[in-house]
Amino acid sequence: MINFVAIVYQKIAKPIFFKFDAEDVHIFMLNLGEAMGNIAPVRLLTSMLFANKPPILSQKVAGLNFKSPLGLAAGFDYEAKLPRFLPSLGFGFTTIGTITNHSYQGNPKPRLGRLPKSKSLLVNKGFKNPGATTIIKKIATIHTSIPFGISIGQTNNGSLETISDAIADIVSTFKHFESKPLPHTHYELNISCPNLHTHLDFYQPKNSTKLLVEIQKLKLSRPVFIKLPIVLTDSEFSALLRAISPFKCVTGIIVGNLQTNRHHPTIDQQEVARFSRGNFSGLPTQARSLELISLAYKQYDNRFIIIGCGGVFSATDAYNKIAAGASLIQLITGLIYQGPQLVSQINHDLPKILHHHGFSRIADAVGSAN
Repeated sequence: MINFVAIVYQKIAKPIFFKFDAEDVHIFMLNLGEAMGNIAPVRLLTSMLFANKPPILSQKVAGLNFKSPLGLAAGFDYEAKLPRFLPSLGFGFTTIGTITNHSYQGNPKPRLGRLPKSKSLLVNKGFKNPGATTIIKKIATIHTSIPFGISIGQTNNGSLETISDAIADIVSTFKHFESKPLPHTHYELNISCPNLHTHLDFYQPKNSTKLLVEIQKLKLSRPVFIKLPIVLTDSEFSALLRAISPFKCVTGIIVGNLQTNRHHPTIDQQEVARFSRGNFSGLPTQARSLELISLAYKQYDNRFIIIGCGGVFSATDAYNKIAAGASLIQLITGLIYQGPQLVSQINHDLPKILHHHGFSRIADAVGSAN
């Protein structure tokens, strides 16, 4: 059945979807997913078809139970529409956001685009979201069987002028979420989005240190994972890890975010020429993400839990990130190109790869390539 769905999606549905504006299709899929998640028989039927999660994939990470290592990355569900439905597709966790203190309607269009030859998406949303207050009201009533995190970033409406402003804005958002009895299980701190208007930069260790000093004071009740850029050099990335590592409020890192190099060898130049702004997900992020996961694991395997993100289209891609040092995996672009059955396919195929390499638990494979 999974293979049948894959064929139908890739041969019929995807060609139709790709004839329409990418953001319009995205919004349609969010609304469809929310509607399906609100109907119990639909969730049950979908689970029967897709939600196979073999015991070998189960693990406890940061005190949370994950029946699958696969999660939806930040940037897709910024209105909290999908947490009820995603378990039925086989997801082990999900992320809402990125959410900011104040709402933002998004950068000027195009905010999304497709580069099929490059196996990539043009992303230029710039933290489009309805704001913390709206999301808090929305998630207060959410019941889901998987861990779900809130990704938090700085407001992108042009109101922040200094690093101190940005820090106060981010801290305020954390305070909002901590002030209510909400069901989310963890946080992501997104300091790596390259699509913001602001010149304020948390890539610099001194700025990230200032931010984490203030977040540490909050004594957050949930684990925090910091989403890091892939565009830094090895030495710059290591310097950022050194700045982050002393802060006990940080449980782990997410590696990483979008590719900003428009001349990256995986990007077809005719495709990229159609877009004057924005950055790139999918295959263009894959190799560098893998390199930096390995770097982080070698330097800080006893300090950070690593979530691998970028260019996951198959179980082999997921395994490569796990072997490099990632305990969990996030994806978006693979779903767009492969289909909604992708997570179920990976959950089915990944145990075979683990067994082939001699592992009886996914946790034992983490970092095995180093």
